Amino acid sequence: MKPNELSTPYYIVYEDKLRRNLELITSVSRQSGAKIIMAFKANALWRTFEIIKEYCRNCTASSVNELRLGKECLGGEIHTYSPAYTDSNIDEYLSLSTHITFNSLSQWKRFGAKAVEAGVSAGLRVNPKCSVIDTDLYNPAKPGSRFGVSAEELSEGLPQGIEGLHFHALCESSSYDLEKVLAAFESKFGYLLANLKWVNFGGGHLMTREGYDTDHLIKVIRDFRSRYPHLEVIMEPGSAFTWQTGDLVSSVVDVVEDDGIPTAILDVSFACHMPDTLEMPYLPAVEESVAEELSNGKAWRLGGNSCLSGDFKGDYFFAKAPQAGDIITLKDMNHYTTVKTTMFNGIPHPDIVLCRSNGECEILRHFDYNDYKNRMS
Repeated sequence: MKPNELSTPYYIVYEDKLRRNLELITSVSRQSGAKIIMAFKANALWRTFEIIKEYCRNCTASSVNELRLGKECLGGEIHTYSPAYTDSNIDEYLSLSTHITFNSLSQWKRFGAKAVEAGVSAGLRVNPKCSVIDTDLYNPAKPGSRFGVSAEELSEGLPQGIEGLHFHALCESSSYDLEKVLAAFESKFGYLLANLKWVNFGGGHLMTREGYDTDHLIKVIRDFRSRYPHLEVIMEPGSAFTWQTGDLVSSVVDVVEDDGIPTAILDVSFACHMPDTLEMPYLPAVEESVAEELSNGKAWRLGGNSCLSGDFKGDYFFAKAPQAGDIITLKDMNHYTTVKTTMFNGIPHPDIVLCRSNGECEILRHFDYNDYKNRMS
């Protein structure tokens, strides 16, 4: 079917846009020598993995569910990191992982011997304490962080059996942010690198964003590898794989106004279907909106269909006043959306649609009452 034959609401993923990102990531990997793997925390639409695994079969996982998905649907290396492994899940982690990163020395002391015995390459997450992220909710290096070991804790060196170090201090960041964090990492932990096999630069490298300086990124990685030619460099971006590859298409179902503020109520929810827009927060782009000077000057809110009072975003401007039945396309909704959605209020999930390069659309998943009921007890 064609896009105009679909019924809202639906997430739509565009194959050609996905391939564009994958080709860029593959090019950066090839030119820099870094191994770039996919992070499921940003996107786990496994029905699209048939496309992704043409370019990348390796992934990073932070739960047993993500591990199993990687094993079943990509089939390559699985690099695992979790803030806390437990007696009940460590064996399954080790049975599926090729690499495992421990968040603390106490976690290593508790489970490190098992990892070595299982033949899984073990690493330790470290905290370079270099903050380049403005939003605290997404800042792993803010004071009091629960992520990673400080340099002071490693004053006597690394425990025997550790083969890699992992740092993650970025979020949708630039190559210049990486350069700054990498300098802090080397300053604090460089003396530990001589006897290691790998360093994981973590995620947050938004190399597919327009204007990102990929040449500079390649140079930063190459320079690091020239200083430490024995080390394998690993990167695990999340958003970069699916940045600007899909939208959430909705319809206006009603228009209300209070205190002179008009709101177009949609058949989707910001709280349920686009939670990052409220958490980050940020104002998502809307395809049908226009610049204020091209409108009648009236600012509109877009309201979600849940009963949460704050389930709305604005301001938006339109060439003509929205009315029931109008299509509203919320742009760039294929990362940190479907993995974070909720069924608050029992609101159904939008369909998930894949639009092939030839323009044909396939509904990958339609959600119904049983999806809601089966999540409850």
